[in-house]
Formats: sequence, structure tokens, C-alpha cells
Amino acid sequence: MNVHISYRIHKTPAVEKDIQSQIEKLRKRLQVFRPELVHLKGSVEELNPREGTCVSLNLRLPSGQMATQQNAGTAASAVKAAFEDLLQQVNKHKAILRSSHKWQRRQQEPVKRHNKVVPFEQTLAAVFPPTVSCDDIRTYVNANLARLERYVEREIYLREASDMIEPDSISKEEVIDECIAAALGDSQEKPERLALEPWLYRLAMHALDELSRPEGTNGDAIHLEDSARKRNVRGSDEAELQFHQPDESITGETIIPDGRVATPEQIVGSDEMMRLIASALRDVDPAHREAFILHAIEGFGIDEISAITGAPPEHVTSAISDARSHLRKSPSLVRQFRGRLANVGNA
Repeated sequence: MNVHISYRIHKTPAVEKDIQSQIEKLRKRLQVFRPELVHLKGSVEELNPREGTCVSLNLRLPSGQMATQQNAGTAASAVKAAFEDLLQQVNKHKAILRSSHKWQRRQQEPVKRHNKVVPFEQTLAAVFPPTVSCDDIRTYVNANLARLERYVEREIYLREASDMIEPDSISKEEVIDECIAAALGDSQEKPERLALEPWLYRLAMHALDELSRPEGTNGDAIHLEDSARKRNVRGSDEAELQFHQPDESITGETIIPDGRVATPEQIVGSDEMMRLIASALRDVDPAHREAFILHAIEGFGIDEISAITGAPPEHVTSAISDARSHLRKSPSLVRQFRGRLANVGNA
């Protein structure tokens, strides 16, 4: 938006701050218009002591022009009154534009000639928020594929443990392929860029539901890429181990620890804790379990989980609370933490 304000009074920081604040409010109402086509001109003039300060505003839009002039005893009051009047005119103007294609106009020309009225949202002056593109999906998948795979693998394990699907009936590769294919296809409505990550997680959940449907068609599927021969489990890999030649000397870079990488003990402890949590969540309702995993492990917020699962935010909050209460009462987790606290106390 192009803004030009002229001052015919002593310019103070307070008056300039009020004008900038009002301009930001006006800019939020004009996001549907292209910024380079919006022009705002104004003047702040001090009149005689009886009339106070006069503020004049003129706003030009691609679809019209509006102006206002307000007087007040102080500059702050005049600025507020002028911008409030201008905002009311903008709201009325936008309401007219939204229903302009519904106007009943007189046909002054012959019946065979019709003037086609195009809604404002379809004109060049309208601006829409950017949606997700194929390049955005490829960029996210290339950077966060491992995280999405861990989530899908965890969901498959929990569903197998809850007897919702047969063991080894679904692979994470199938779910990821279905998720990315649905995202890149034209069958799904593309959301805004800010909602890309929750949208992909929601597609992954839909792919899991589709692949784990109760018809049992996945269990009888034949993979053409698998070998038809029986696997030889009596073979030895000693011949392959002969090619492994360890380093003869240890350099300094091999013994310097990297604080950014987890140690084997930390990895084992984390995996053990994840197994305990997964075991404790077997008896929890699937909807509560999914909400808790998305919040506590994947790091999503309440609104993002609501967008992924389709449940209201209050239901998501209640589900997370119920799953957390169930974990606190789990005997395996209680024993694990009690043992750790006992070891710390003895040390």
C-alpha cells in the first residue's frame, strides 16, 4: 500500500505512532487488493483553538475511491475518528463487492446481448493466500522424510499391538507412497503453506486407515518384486566379513566426542522408553493415543492436531489429558522411573 501523510502541525512521536497503528489496521482490511494498486493520502492540519485539529484521508482502491474528514480537540482524537470512519466505508465497500455478481441490473440492450458480470474474487485485483505447490511438498519430504517415516512406523506398531491390523500386513513404504501420491495428485484440495506439515500427517493417517480396512485384501496381496524361492537361512556371512578391514591406527578425530550426536546409551534408553510408552498405550482409545503421540512426541500444537485428526480442539485437549493420566498409572513406567530415582539417590 502506498501511503503519503502530510503534517501541517508540530509533528510529535505520539501522533506518528497513532497514525502508523491505524494504517496497520487498515492494511489488514485491504489484503484482498494488490498492494501496488492501493493509495492512501492524508493530511493533519491544526485549525483555530476552537475547532482543534483536522484530519483528512483519501483512499483509492482498484474498485473505487473513498474519503473522510474529521475535526477534534486533540490530534489523537481526530486521527482515531477519521480512520474509524474510513474503516466503516471500506467494510461497506467490500460487502458490496462480495455480492456484486448478484445485482439485478436493467437490460437496456437487446435480449441476445448479455453483459457477463465477473465476481471481484476472480479479477486481477484480488489477492489470495499462497497455497501448497508440488515444489513445497518435494522440499518438505526431502528434508523431513525420516521424521514422517518414524511416525508411520510407530503408528503401524501400535495398531499391530492393538490387534487393529495383522502383523506385517502393511509396510511404512506403502503408507508413505500413498501419502505422497495423494499430496502430489489433484484429488486433494491444497491448503495454505503454513498448514503443509499437519496436512501431510493427516494424509498419512488416511492412508493408514485405507490400507488397514477390514476387508482383508492386503493380507492376500502378492509382491511381484519378491523372490519365489524359499530363503536359505543356513547360509553363513563369514565370507563377507573377511572383506572388513578395521583401521590400523586411531586418530584424534575418532576419540573427540560430538555433543550434537546422542551416545549409544542415550539411544538405547530412548528406545527403551519409547517401547514402555507404546506398551502402556495399548489399552488406550486409538483417538486418544494418536492425539497424545502427535502432541508429546511429534511436537504439534492443539490446533494442528485438530487439523490433522479432524476433532474439535476441546476433544483433543481432553484426549491428551486422558492418555497422560493413563501413562501415570502404568505399572511398567512407575517401576522404571522409581528405579531411576533410587539409583540417583544412592549415587
